[in-house]
This record gives sequence, C-alpha cells and structure tokens, in this order.
Amino acid sequence: MESCTFRCSRISPTMSSKPTMGTNFHKTVILFAFSIANSGLLFSQDLGLYADQSYKKVFVDTDNFGASYLDVLESLYPSVRPDSVKFSMLNDLAYYWHTRNLGKALDFTRRGLQLARAANNVLWEGRLQITEAAILLRMEQLDLAEEVLNNAMDKVLEKDLAHLYTQLGYVYERRGKLGKAADYAMQSLKLGKELGDIRAVAMAYSDLGNLFWKQKKYDAGLEYGLKSLALFEERGINDLDYDFTLFVVGNNYLSLGKHEEALKYLQHTIAIGERYGFYNNLSDGYMVLLEVYAHLNEFEKAEEAGTNALKYAELLDNNFLMMRSWLALGKIENLQGHHGTAIDFLEKSIAIATDDFGDAFFLSQAYEALGKAYAGNHQYKEAYTAFARYDRLKETVFTAEADNRISLLRTEFEVADKEGKIRSQEALISKQQTTQQLIMVITGLLLLLLLLAYISIRNKFKVNKILEKQNQEKEFLLKEIHHRVKNNLEIVSSLLSLQAVGMEDENMLSKMRESQHRVQSMGMIHQKLYTGANLAAVEMKSYFTTLGEYIIDAFGATDRIQFEVPMPPLEVDVDMAIPIGLIVNELLTNSLKYAFVGNQKGKISVSLRKVDQKFQLRVRDNGVGKNTHAKGESSGFGTQLIALLTKQLDGTMELNTHGGTAISIQFQPGKAA
Repeated sequence: MESCTFRCSRISPTMSSKPTMGTNFHKTVILFAFSIANSGLLFSQDLGLYADQSYKKVFVDTDNFGASYLDVLESLYPSVRPDSVKFSMLNDLAYYWHTRNLGKALDFTRRGLQLARAANNVLWEGRLQITEAAILLRMEQLDLAEEVLNNAMDKVLEKDLAHLYTQLGYVYERRGKLGKAADYAMQSLKLGKELGDIRAVAMAYSDLGNLFWKQKKYDAGLEYGLKSLALFEERGINDLDYDFTLFVVGNNYLSLGKHEEALKYLQHTIAIGERYGFYNNLSDGYMVLLEVYAHLNEFEKAEEAGTNALKYAELLDNNFLMMRSWLALGKIENLQGHHGTAIDFLEKSIAIATDDFGDAFFLSQAYEALGKAYAGNHQYKEAYTAFARYDRLKETVFTAEADNRISLLRTEFEVADKEGKIRSQEALISKQQTTQQLIMVITGLLLLLLLLAYISIRNKFKVNKILEKQNQEKEFLLKEIHHRVKNNLEIVSSLLSLQAVGMEDENMLSKMRESQHRVQSMGMIHQKLYTGANLAAVEMKSYFTTLGEYIIDAFGATDRIQFEVPMPPLEVDVDMAIPIGLIVNELLTNSLKYAFVGNQKGKISVSLRKVDQKFQLRVRDNGVGKNTHAKGESSGFGTQLIALLTKQLDGTMELNTHGGTAISIQFQPGKAA
C-alpha cells in the first residue's frame, strides 16, 4: 500500500500577482519586440498568446502552448525590455525545463541570476534563487538548496514567501523530518489565506495531503488532497502542482483500498504529464499505477507501468526517482513470488540510495521489501539483517514527535478555520437582521407584482386562445383553397383528356397529353400542400416520386423503366416547387419519348440537392443520348418551356450526353418570380 509520494520540488512559474498598469505597458513592449523579430510567424504558430498577442506567463496566464512558444521565449528574451519581463521569461523557461532537463533548467536560472545581479535587481535575484533552490533540491543537493532559500528570504516580497516556505518544506520532507515539513506547509497555508492567494493555499493543502499519507493518515490525506484539487480547478490552469495533487489523491485512494478511484486519478495525472513532459510526475504516477494494477491482478500492466516509471526517472537523471522505481519493481516481483528477481531490483534501489540519500522513509520501504524477498528465497540470515535495518530507519521517520506535531498542526488549523467560520456567521447574521425589514417591503411589492402578473398572464392566455382558434380557421381555409385548386386543375386535366379523345392527328394528340401532364404536375403540388404539415412548402422527394410514377404510367412504361429519386427529404417553397415540377415533367416526358428506342428498358433518376447555398436539380437517363433524339426536339415547346422556367428561377443549365442524357440546373433559393 506504500508508494512514491515526494514531488522533490515544484517551481513557481512566476511570483507575480495580478497585472498592474505598468505590467500592461511591459506587455506592450514585449508585443512590439515579438512583432519585429517574428513578423507574421507568431500568427501562424500556436504560441498560446492572447488575442492582443501579449506575453503570457507559462502556467500562470495560460496552459495552452506548444514547444514553439518556448522556442520564441528562448530566442527573444535577450532583446526584451524591461528587465523584469526578461527575468519572468527566464523563470518560465526554467519552470518548464526543470521537469525534463535539470541541467538546462539550472542554466536558464543562472542566466537570470547573472542578469539580475548585474542590474542590481534584488527582488528578481531572490525569486530566481527560489527557482535555483528547487532545481538543486531535485538534483539531490539538499544542503545547498536550503542555504540558497535562506539567502533569498530577505530579498523577496511577502507574497513570494508562501512559495519559499513550500520549498523549505520539501527540503525537510526529503530529509525525513515530516514534522518540520508540516510546519512550513502550515506557514505557507496561513500566508496564502491572509493574502488571498488561491494557488498558495492549494499547494499547501496538497503538501499536507502528501505528509498525512506518509504518516499513514490516509483519510486526512485524501481530505486535504481533494480540497487542493477543488482550488486548482477553480483556478483553471493545468500545471505541475495540479498534476501532482491528482497523484496525491490517487495515492491516498490506493492506500484506502479504493483501487478504481485511484486508477481514475492516476490516469488523469499521467495524461497531463504526457501533455507537458512532466517526467517527475510521470515517474511518480507510473509507480503508484504499478501498485494499483498489482492489486487488480493485472501484472502485465503493472510491469509496463514500472518500466515507464524507471524510463522517466532516467530521462530526468534523478536518483531519487530511480531508487523508488527499482523499489516499485521489486515490490511487484515479490507479489508474484519472483523473489530472486525482487532481490536484484531492491539491491539496485538501495545501491542508488547512498549514505547521504537523506530520505529514510523510502529507504525503510526498500529494506522491508528486501527482507520479504530474502525470506521468500529462504535466505533467512539476510532477511533478518534487512528487517533490522528497516526497523532502525522506520524509527527515525515515524517518531512520536513528528506524529504529535502534525496532529497538533492539523488541530490548530481546524480550530482557526472554525473560528473564522464563526466570525463569518456572526457577520452574516448581522447583515440578515439589517435587511429583514427591507425584505418584508420587497416581499409585499413582489406579491403585488405577482398579482398584476397573474392578471396579465390570464388576459394574455385568453388572447392566445382566440389567436390560436383564428390560426386554426385560417389553416383550414388555406388547406381548403389548395384542395379546390387541385380539384379545379384535375377538371382542366379531365377536359384536356376528353378533348383528346376525338383527335386523330397524333401530333395534336401528343401535345394535348403533354398539356394534361403539365396541369397534373401543378395539381400534385397543391395536393401535397393540403395533405402535408407545412402549408407553404412542398417535400420534393415525395413529390418527384409521385410525379415520376404518374408520367411513366401515362406512357405505359412501368414494366420497362426503373425510376429513382436518390435524394434526402427536402422542403421547397411553393413558388419554387411549381416551376421545378414543370421542368421535371418536361424532362421526364422527353426521356420517355426520345431516350428509349422501341421497348428498350432503362433507368431515369431525379434529384434535388442543396450544394454550397445553391439548389442543384439533376435529371438523368441511360438511354440513347442526345444525338439520337428526334429531329426538332431542341426547338419544341417543351424545350422552350424548360428554358423559360430556368430563366424564371435565375438558373443555369448544363447538358451531358455521355452514357445517356443528364441535365443539371443550378439556381439560387428564393429566385423564382
């Protein structure tokens, strides 16, 4: 149930507060420098800049940036003015790189220190020293890190001290002095609350959650971890500290036996770590993920997680992480009964933890696991020696003094918190008493307003009922009009049919039938209107299907002509539907008359689609093609009618005779006259 929990160190990207008017001026200067150096490049890269392209502090103003943004910071900081912005940029670069390359991070920090000392800027010298100490801490130089932090204490502002105390707490935690580490976490918490610094408070809660975990107070560790997460999420920036706090919560859930909950938080911390390359957090996260998978009996996944933990520890070249990675791998080998392999891994872990390693907490775990491995391998003498070493180390970490100090600090904090809540409640009660009379007056006014509103709503309801009834009557009348127009058009169609009965001239008879089809196509429009839900528009897919079946049946070609309408349902205004229907009627008639010689079988398709804000009507057949059509077809009334209707729609027509005949007409919506 025990695993890695020490974040080594976390560097604050800046120690600045909310931007002042001077800061905004500085940002304008940076923007001008960026514009000259990069011309239009900044606009084409994802640099995480504001809309006004001002400099954004990494993980303070933004967490949305890529490597190109860091490249720009590195290339432009030498020419940036004023110096305070230059120092901030160097601090940003150190903050990012200390999670991936400690040497590079230290180089950026020392460049900043050299410039700050040359400019006699004591404030930024102190801030950069805090950054330097955090990197030294991760490089296992604990004494030097503490010396640098103490040197910086008198140089920085009060608002910077919370972060400085946090780093001192890490030094003592790393040495196994948990009570002293808790003292510094509480100082950081108190100062953060006094200054209203949400990030400082969140970091203090996170550190306390980690320290409670080391003291095996998992419920308290989870409580403070979740409080920290809530504040980080309120801040809305996914930085290194938020990422580590997800790990703290996952670690406490694991120790409480809630493996599924632990898995959720650990996968989140790994996702953020992969996004930004937080090698330290990735190594930590994979170590605990190994234990979760082991408890879930998913040993292949556990071994893969252990390998990843070691990989990121080696990439960062951090002995503390490498020691714990081998420890985690040794534990899982013990769980699987591979005691010989476990001994090899655990001896590697202890070999990395030299005499000045400092962290008795994890070293004690290594000896405990080694003792179990020796015992499982029947090497009882070696097991006894390892367990004896474990007992001595454990006594230095889990002292009664440290336990009492942490418990006392927690009690002091909770009492102070409750006193603060009591004062807040008293102030709230005073305000409530002051406003009671006002509330009573407002309540009376509200009741009066409610009464007036009720009367108004009731009158409006009556008016709406009348309007609804009138709308229903108008809708009924409109449907009835469409029904009667359809009936009248059917009468006209019937008259044309009767007129054609006595005709012997085939040419005249054909023209009468075509006129009848045109009238019928318009009648179908009105039929669709009075039978449909929308009285102002026609659903064209259904209309084309009905029209096509009617015309094919009128030509007696049902058995040999296959008709298709390959289009989705589409509603069109009635003013456009009528000319479209007439065009399709003419094109279908032409296809049936000229495209299929004799009793040739074939296929006709009609579609209407909206493409790029335009309608596209397409009628295609696979008949003999345009060249074989009857002579004089192109100058007939039908062709003239199609051209006239296309012009009415303000459209353009294209003809394609390859593999049949395809006619495409494009027109704008709402163009029918």
